[in-house]
Amino acid sequence: MKFDLHTHHFRCGHADGDIESYIQAGIKEGLQVIGISDHSPYFGSELDQPQPGIAMAKSDFTNYVDEVLRLKAKYEGKIDVLLGMESDFYPEYIELYRSMYEMYPFDYIIGSVHQTRGVSIFNRNRWKKLSESTKIDEKRHYYELIGHSARTGVFQVLGHIDAMKGYYPAFSDIVADDAIDSALELIAGSSVAIEINTSGKTKDVGGWYPSDSILERALHYGVQVTFGSDAHIPSRVGDEWELVRARLREIGFEQWVYYKQKKPIAVPL
Repeated sequence: MKFDLHTHHFRCGHADGDIESYIQAGIKEGLQVIGISDHSPYFGSELDQPQPGIAMAKSDFTNYVDEVLRLKAKYEGKIDVLLGMESDFYPEYIELYRSMYEMYPFDYIIGSVHQTRGVSIFNRNRWKKLSESTKIDEKRHYYELIGHSARTGVFQVLGHIDAMKGYYPAFSDIVADDAIDSALELIAGSSVAIEINTSGKTKDVGGWYPSDSILERALHYGVQVTFGSDAHIPSRVGDEWELVRARLREIGFEQWVYYKQKKPIAVPL
C-alpha cells in the first residue's frame, strides 16, 4: 500500500499545477492513496487574502474542498483521493481553526509550525548574532509549540517536525534534547502521527524531516509515523517513498499509517 499525504497545488500561491495533475502523478507513481493537503487560509484576519503567495484565500476554501471531493469521485477505483489540509498552528486562533475544519469532511489535517515569535522558521536571518543560550531557547520554544499542537486534537498528522533546519542546518546541533523528548511524549500520548517529509532535500539541509535521531527517539516513545512528499510540483509526488520505507525498517518501525475519515489505517512496512 503506497501513499502520500502531503501535496500542494496552485491555490497556495507557491506551488505549480492543479489538483488533478497531482492525482495523475500519484497514479503514475503507483500510489494507491493520495492526500491533497494545500495550505489552509489564514483565518486570524478579516481580510480574504492576508498571506498571498503563502496560503489560499478564505474565499477559495470551499472551492478547494468541492474540487477535491469531485476528483475523489472521478478517480474512484483508480486511486483513493483523500481530503486533507496543511494548517499552520497558531495557538491563539486554534478554536477558530477547529470550528472552520469541523464544517467539512476532512480525512485528516496536518498541523505545522511554520513560524515562532512571528518569524518564519525558514528565515535564515533569525539566527544571526544570537547567543548560544538564545538559540537553545528558540529551539525549545519551537518544540513546545509542536507539543502543544499535538494536544489540541485538531490534527491527525504533525508536519516536518524539525523543518527549522531547512535553511539553517546548524539547527540540528543546538542541544535541546529534553524539549524534543517532551514533544515526542506528548505526540505519542495524543495519538497523532509525525510525517517523514522528503522535501528537505530541496532546502539547504538536503535531507528528510525529521532526522534519524529524532525518528529513533520517536520509536522509543511509540510515536506513529506517516509519509509526505510535501510536493509543490507534480513530479515530486511519492518522492523517495521506497527509501523512506527501507530506512524506517532499519530503525525498527514495523508499520506506518495514513488517515481516512480521521481514523488511522495501519500499513505494514
